Amino acid sequence: MNWDRVEQNWQQVKSNVKVQWDKLTDDHLDKISGKREHLVAKVQDCYSVKKEEAERQVKNWEESNHDVFAETAAEVKKYVGISRQ
Repeated sequence: MNWDRVEQNWQQVKSNVKVQWDKLTDDHLDKISGKREHLVAKVQDCYSVKKEEAERQVKNWEESNHDVFAETAAEVKKYVGISRQ
């Protein structure tokens, strides 16, 4: 997964994250800012699970949401194309 792209397009991705982890508040999502390690930490904290479990959940989410990452990559390509014109 390319989390640099996710970070750049966090506003589009965070609604999908909220569906997966509904205990994460909008404030949590703003603080995560597309950073994978912050997402893992918030999942660990909000769901009272060990770091390994939080990592597993995020990895499973990544694997089941390839479309989110593909859409994010397409948005980045579109943005880069516009900015180069």
